[in-house]
Order: sequence, then structure tokens, then C-alpha cells
Amino acid sequence: MNKGVISSSPHPIPQEVMMSQSMGHGGSGVRMRGLYVLLCVVLALPGCRAFLPNFWSRVLTLSLDSYTHQFITEQGVLNVTLETLSMANTHQHRHTQEQAGLGRGFWHAVGEVVRSNAAMDFLSSTRSDPVYHFDSERVEEAMAMLRQFWAQTLLSAQAKEYQGARHSLGQLLHSLQDFYSHSNWVEMGQHSIYLHLLQPGQPAFPVATEDTPTCMECHSATCRDNLLPRLTQSQQYPLLLTTGYFSTYPPKPQGKCSHGGVLDSSRHQGAKGGINKDSTSPLFSPHHYLHVEAARLATTATLTVLRDLRDSVGYTSFLRLFSVKQPPALVFVMDTTGSMFEEITAARLRAHSIIQARANTPEQPGTFLLVPFHDPGVGPVYETENPEEFMSYMENLMALGGGDEPEMCLSAVQLALTHSPPLSEIFVFTDASPKDAHLYNTVRALTLEKQCKVTFLLTEDPSHKMKGRGRKRRRETLSPDRFALYSSLSSVSGGLTVFTTNSDIHRVSAIVEDNTAADKVTLLHAESDSDSALSHSFRVDSAVKSVTLHLTGELRQCVLSSPTDRTQSLLSQQGPLAEWERFQGLYRISLLSPIEPGQWHLNTLADGHITFNAIADSSVDFLYYFAVEANGTHPGLARVEGSVPTFLVLAVTGLSPNEEVSFSHVTLLGANGESLQKVWLNSSSSSSSSGEELVGWMASVPRVPFCVPSIRQRDRGGNRLERVSTEMIQPTDIKIQVLSIPRLVPGHSTTVRFDVQNHAPARNLTLTADDDRGYLSQRGPHSLSVGERGARAGLSLDSNYVVVHLTVVPPDPDMSPPSCSTMRVEHTCPGPTQWHRSQMDCLSGCDRQGTPTGDSLEENQPTPNHNYQSQRVREQTSPAQGENGYAELGPRLVQGNPPLNVAQWTGGMPQPLWVRYTSPCCSPQAELLVWDGAGNVRRCHLTSSQQRVVALGVLGSCGKVSFFLSWYEPVSIGKHLPICSPLHQGNPSDPSHSTCTARV
Repeated sequence: MNKGVISSSPHPIPQEVMMSQSMGHGGSGVRMRGLYVLLCVVLALPGCRAFLPNFWSRVLTLSLDSYTHQFITEQGVLNVTLETLSMANTHQHRHTQEQAGLGRGFWHAVGEVVRSNAAMDFLSSTRSDPVYHFDSERVEEAMAMLRQFWAQTLLSAQAKEYQGARHSLGQLLHSLQDFYSHSNWVEMGQHSIYLHLLQPGQPAFPVATEDTPTCMECHSATCRDNLLPRLTQSQQYPLLLTTGYFSTYPPKPQGKCSHGGVLDSSRHQGAKGGINKDSTSPLFSPHHYLHVEAARLATTATLTVLRDLRDSVGYTSFLRLFSVKQPPALVFVMDTTGSMFEEITAARLRAHSIIQARANTPEQPGTFLLVPFHDPGVGPVYETENPEEFMSYMENLMALGGGDEPEMCLSAVQLALTHSPPLSEIFVFTDASPKDAHLYNTVRALTLEKQCKVTFLLTEDPSHKMKGRGRKRRRETLSPDRFALYSSLSSVSGGLTVFTTNSDIHRVSAIVEDNTAADKVTLLHAESDSDSALSHSFRVDSAVKSVTLHLTGELRQCVLSSPTDRTQSLLSQQGPLAEWERFQGLYRISLLSPIEPGQWHLNTLADGHITFNAIADSSVDFLYYFAVEANGTHPGLARVEGSVPTFLVLAVTGLSPNEEVSFSHVTLLGANGESLQKVWLNSSSSSSSSGEELVGWMASVPRVPFCVPSIRQRDRGGNRLERVSTEMIQPTDIKIQVLSIPRLVPGHSTTVRFDVQNHAPARNLTLTADDDRGYLSQRGPHSLSVGERGARAGLSLDSNYVVVHLTVVPPDPDMSPPSCSTMRVEHTCPGPTQWHRSQMDCLSGCDRQGTPTGDSLEENQPTPNHNYQSQRVREQTSPAQGENGYAELGPRLVQGNPPLNVAQWTGGMPQPLWVRYTSPCCSPQAELLVWDGAGNVRRCHLTSSQQRVVALGVLGSCGKVSFFLSWYEPVSIGKHLPICSPLHQGNPSDPSHSTCTARV
């Protein structure tokens, strides 16, 4: 993926970015392609209508008991993730323990889905478009958009473009959840989800035509029975679907239903009133009394999509999609010119040490990434989850060639950022300055967008360099600031820049191992250019297990003080508080156990620039974002741009649900660690799954770069906890908003439109754009002059960026699911003369045949006529990557015991696949789910003729029921192959025997 930077103007100036693709035409094997479009300015800061978007919406609408998009999405992802962990048998802990241990990366990934979901109500390109919200009876168009989101999500996940997948998944879930709130599906008396929305093969309901009246007049806030009989539970006519019209576009025909509520101007047109179920407030939702039922169906639909996604891509990919229990990625950017032998050796040895340490843990080894570079070559990117494969890449690195001193370093860092998971730390080994300095803004934007740290290990004196990079070199004095861009990038991202030597590089590289261990948090991060005495402090709490300090630069004095006033001079003695190591350019300090809780102090006297970084082992961390109040079609908190009254939203992760804590405030810190502003926190009253979610109001944000530490007060003892976000945030007066995210089709050109706004005096801006696939036809730089908007003086240097995730999909994606039919049913169950036996007797008699064991997640699955419980247990085999990158799933046990016999099947041949399935008499109903490689699913319902017997129960020999099935998938070149998995919906205490094979 790629990124670009955009600028803005006093009044919105629509800009366009042209893209063309030359990937060839058609073919269902086209993978997802991601584009980050960054539009850069010469100046620099990093920076509804539906169920209510997020927790703040409930406050603004005075409906604190409403279910929001945020809650439904968070709970859905959490439940399916815990369910998947239980099925995969990776851990057998209680779910509360699992939830606390999912990690900061998981909640960051969930947050990306939630924000993408909520953004549909805030972005100008989507908030007023009825297709994105199932409004104005645009049901067919909305279903087509929904299926496009599904295709994008699936393609992205299969291509391991997880960030793009999360973005499109959030959009999909928003529209899907809106259907149940904005349509008459609940009023029709439906108690199960509408499968046809994402599965064309399932039965469909007709949509009311434009000239068909749908509503009656309603003159009160609460509208009851205002839908015409044919749209509720009519017995005379086929039921019709309708959705409410909103505002003035498109115009509402006479007699149609409105969305309703005080924010909908169409509610005054006939038929007056509305039908939305977005909230429990009659002020905003005329059908507020049906909100809970709509939310229940939206939740079930969300769970179904997430399970289908998991079953389509495989358990492992699904867990990686949400960064579940993933250790930090190990990312190396390696200069491979002739002078880098020692550096390559150091990186190789350090990687081997990290891999060996991870091999001794039960967790997944994580992601490994290597990007080599030299002049003029960059790459390729070596990305793997296989530690042995990564070591093979490292072993094959050779230090060869050379030439001029500058190298293509930033190009390599850009590649690494593109492929790295969010929250990664990237380690760059080089002894050369950047030859591609023009990429700095793009790389900086990528760093901030992904919240990645970049650390540079430079094996060269910052003011001198050998001419030529081979073994025979002569000394040449070069610019002392030629590494300034490296230092700037590490500073803004929260990383380090270490100037060391070849002889010390291996020992200095210990910081790689320190920072890539699991559950690392930051207690202190500060920089200083002062030659005077400095004092910094950090707090150790009971959740911290070990503490390591990294100091870069040259120190003349360094004294460490404990909370009980014990001191140790770190440059002259080993003492009772810490052990320390000194290398060229780096001091590494480790506090000795037992570590005293409380405030620690570090008093130093330095020569020149110095960076302080204190990290610790702890599961407790936090995530945050800034937002502004949005009172549009759906009130809530939207992402902020510019220095306006702002909310700081903070979520603490890793806390046990049983842990009682209270939170007070955060203090915004400057680049040197000085206090800039205190922000008092209040609970959001949200039952957010991520833990305690807190909100603080700020009249304005600081006008200088700052970072966000988290301070909380624990229990009545007043013990405090501090965590620091290391990336530096700088305000901006430039706002960039993407207006359209078009569908990308191979072989065609398209345009991405965006607005640039300037909230400061008139000035000239420079616009650049970039992408990671080379599709952009206009990259810039482009100059534009923007007028004044606001009397306040702006920053002398300012910039902003925006990142867009785009997906290239086939022009005619495969949307046809496999067909399925029951060929024959056999049974040897007792006859109806034994109906008088109790069902409990049946359960006791059949239970011994194979009830699942171990922890499992139970969930009520309502259907039109029954309330079943589904128990899901464990996955039998791991998914593998097949041709074209699609997952081929092996036999998997969803519930019960084998066998389910599957005949041999030859791919590419138009022949049926035969399946035989056997179950006990107590469970004569089952549902077989069949997927193809494109993610299309067919639900095959299996029912024995002895269903009535089961309803009353039988005793004695349980017997068996055999189903003979076949399904047929029309096959053409490039057609996705079927994948299947059974989901039994029988008696929960007596599951049938069920397995499925996917090698079809």
C-alpha cells in the first residue's frame, strides 16, 4: 500500500488525483491492491444516519441505553475472536482472562474497524448518500454496495492487506447494521437476519416500487402502526420491503415513509412521521420502541459476517486480521553496500536471538519483514510469518558494491512502512545519508498514520565519511546535518537515532530485542539539546515487571534516584539500583529487581543532543484519538483537524474486568518532557469492550508538538500509573478530506477527489501524492494559493496528509454460490410409538455419543420457528495458501464428532461433489455451509422426516439419520473452488457427527 499527502484552502477546493491501472483485464484471481494517497503541503501536523455512531451519540441524544454502531461492532469482533480462539484451542482460559490478554494491537485493529464504520456518518462522501445507509428505498443499490465491500474485505484479507481489509469491513458492517434500523424488516415480524443481503442465492423479498405508498400519517414523536398493512404482517399480499427517505435527496414521493426524527427534514412531508429505530429516543427515532430488536438483528448479522469471513480466509488469517496475541513485528531495513558487513552480521545475530526467544513461548512467532537497499536498488520486500524462512533471507544478505555515499534509504523505509502492521517498530541499519530526501513527507505521513516507530542505527560519525564505500577509502568531510532527516523522522515517530561504530553495532543492536518483546510499554520519552543539567522522571507501578532505559548521545554525568531517595551514579559505579552498559552512542540501563514502585528520577549533564527512553514489561497500555463534536445526520464524535475545541478519547487496555481503578487526568507533554496542558477525564459511560473509555475536553490543543501520557489513580491508596505515547503530535491549520473512494477496475482510469481547506491566513501550499503500486498518473508537486479563513495567525510551517485504502477488484466478481441439494435420506430411528418418552431421556441417551468438551462459546441463534443453541468447538486443520493466494481449508469440526464423508472431486471439472452425513436421531436437523474461494456461501439445510419424533424425544437405541448430499459448482478457468464447513443446529446437548473437507 502507499500513501500521499494533501493540502487545503480557505474555501473547499476540489482537487483530483488520477490513477490508471495496467494490470490486465478480468480474471477472478486479481488480488487486492492498496493505495495510500497522501497529499503533502509545504507547511506540517500529524494529526448520520444509522444506529448512533459511537458512545458520544448517546450523550447528545439523551439515549444512554441505545446500542451504537461502536458497541455492536466491538462486541461482535470480540465475541467471534474469543470464539475462534476457543475453536482453535490455542488457549483454554476463561473468556474474561482472554479479553484482558488480547493486547493493545487487537484493540487498535478493532478501533480501525469501528472508526471506519462511524466515518460513514461523518464523511461528506458517504453521510448523505442513501446507498450507504439503506435509505430512500435504494435497497438494490445498497445490496450491490454491500457485496462490493464484502469482495474488497475478502480480497484484502487474502492478500494480507489487513489494514485495507479492516477499513472495508467497517464500511460493510455500517451498511449492514443500518438495514435493520432503517427498513421495515423488524415490523414485518422477521426474527432472523436477511441472508439475501450478502448471499444472492438466498430467498429475496420484493422492494416497494416508487409509486407504491408505504406509510400512513403520524403526527407524534412516537409512530405506531404507521406502516401500511402490506409492509408489516399482511396475510393477503406478499410482503414488501421499504426503507425511510431522509432529508431532501432524493425527493420523497407522496405516501412514502420518512427516516424520521428531528434531524430529518422530510418528516414533514406526507406521509409524515418516520420509521427509523436508530435509538431509544423518540426525539430521534419514531420507532424507538423497536430499537432493541433491530439492534439484536444487527448484532446477529454482524456475527454472521465475521464468522463467514473467518471461515473464508481461515482461522489463522482471521486472528492476524485483528492482531490477536501477535508479538511485535520484527522489521529490518538493511543497507547492503560493501561497507555494511558488520551491520548485517549484527542484525543477523540479533534476529536469531529474538527468534530463539519466541520459540520458547506458546504465542505465534509474529511477522518478520526485511527490506534491503543500496544505490540504485531497493527491495524486494521479504515478508513472512515463518522464522526459519526469515533467517534464510538474512543469511542470504551480502555486503557488496557501493559508490557514492547517499543511498535510497527512505525508499526502503517507505516499503517497510507499507508492509508493516500498525504499531510496529522499524530498525534501519545504514552508514549513508538519504539520496531520496524528497520522500521525507510521504514517509513521515506513513509513520504517523500507522503509529510506527522508526529507529536508525548509524555506523558512521555524523560529521565525517570515507569517500567511496569499499575497503580502500579516503576521508572526506561531509555535511554535519546530512543525517538530519533520520533524526527528524525518529523524533516525530518516537524512535531513536543512534550514532555508533562497527565494533559496537552488535551490542547496540540489543535495543532491537528490548523493543520487540511482547507487552512493551513506554514510561518516558524525551529529547533535549541543552548542555545544562537536566532532570527527568518516570513512574513504576505494580503492573510493571521490568524496566530498561535507553539514552542516546554523550553524557558527562548521570545519577539515578529511586522513590526512597537511594541514588546511584551510573557512569562511575555498578550499584544497588541498576546495571548499566555503555557503548558508542548508547547507554543501556536495566533496573534491578525488586523494582521499587513510585517516582524515579534521572539527573543528567550531556554534551549536545540526547534522547531518553524508558520502556517496561506490562500488559496495561492505552490508545487514544482526538475528535470534535459532529451534529450532522447522526450526532457523535468525528476525527479532528485544526485547533478547535476538541475531545481527547482514551481507552485503557489490558486491565482485568475485575480490577477496580479510577482515572483522573492526562498531562500533555512537550518534546523535552515539560508539562504543557492538563486534561481532566470522565468516563464515557460506555460498555466498550476495550475496557475503560475516557473522554476529556480541551478548549484548544497546544500549538507546539506534544505527546500524550496516561495517568490513572488506582484504588483508595492513590497509587498512580503512567504510560506515554511516544509519537509527537503537532497541530495543523490544514484540513484534507477525501470526497470519493472509487471502485478500481483493472485496465481503467479513475479519479480520487478531495477537498483542501485552510483555517489560517492566505498562503501558498505544495501538493504531492504517492502510491505503493505505481498507478498514479499525477504525483506533483503542485502549487496552489489558498485564501484566508480565520483571523488568527497560522503556523510558519504546517502540513497535513490523508491516507486512502483502495482495492482493485475484478470487473465482474464471482457472486454465484455453489448449489446444493439433498439426494436421499435414510433413518433407523425408533417409530412414533415411543413419543411418550421425555426429551430429557433422549438427551441422556444420546449425550454419551460425543458431546464436545473444553470451553466453548454458546450463543442464542434465533430462527423464524426455533431458538437453537450453537456450540462451536475446535478447528482440526490449519488453512494453507492455495493458488492465487486463496485459502484452501482442510477438514474442520465445527460441532460434534465425525464422520462426514466427502467423495473425491477434481477441480476444474463440471461434476458434483458427493457428501454423506450421519447424525444421531436426537439431532435430525443440520445446516451444511459451503464456501467457494470467492467467499460465496450456500446454506444447505438437512432435515429428517422424523423431526416430530425428535421434538418429543425417544428413549432406547438412538439410531442414526443419514443424509446423502451433492453440490455443484459451475467451473470455468479461474473459477474459485468450493470450501465447506458444517454448522449443526440440532439439540445442543446431543450434537450430531459432523466434519467437512475443503480439498475440493
